[in-house]
Amino acid sequence: MVGAVLTQNTAWTNVERGLERLKERLGTDDLGPQAILALPEVELAECLRPVGYFNVKARRLRAFCDAYLAAGEREALSRLTTAELRHRLLAIPGVGPETADDMLLYAFDRPVFVVDAYTRRLLSRLGLLVGTEGYESIRQGLEGALGPNTALFNEYHALIVRHGKEICRPKPRCGACCLAHRCPAAAHPVVQGG
Repeated sequence: MVGAVLTQNTAWTNVERGLERLKERLGTDDLGPQAILALPEVELAECLRPVGYFNVKARRLRAFCDAYLAAGEREALSRLTTAELRHRLLAIPGVGPETADDMLLYAFDRPVFVVDAYTRRLLSRLGLLVGTEGYESIRQGLEGALGPNTALFNEYHALIVRHGKEICRPKPRCGACCLAHRCPAAAHPVVQGG
């Protein structure tokens, strides 16, 4: 859940560096809410410097930890329905739909599809999105098409991220793409965005 907050608008490699600095400062691999909240905000921000927007993310992470503790931590939150839990997460300052869904899927094992920039890029290039769809529309469409399957959502999201990082990049590598035969963007390799 800490990683979900920190990965907003940054690469995971930067998050890993921030997490390592935080673990070093805490002297433990335990990134529990009490340990994070025990650090003064300025020290937390300094640990998070590699993740970018480190002052904002320090405030967001502290807000999340406060809310998590106040809600009764994982045990209490796990008893909520997925809709209730999502609503509760979205009420925390700095937690938007992608971050909440990331937590739901990976931390709470709920069948919620995470829509990120890689998902939007891939689906747009495949002609499955026009580009103006909102987050909820895309998420609900994917969940409806695939059916509620946590393991499948986890695997699909991981595969989309990998494909987006390695092949379907901002400047796509269509020649190496396993989807090129069905991708309208591959027919026009000058595509720069999408």
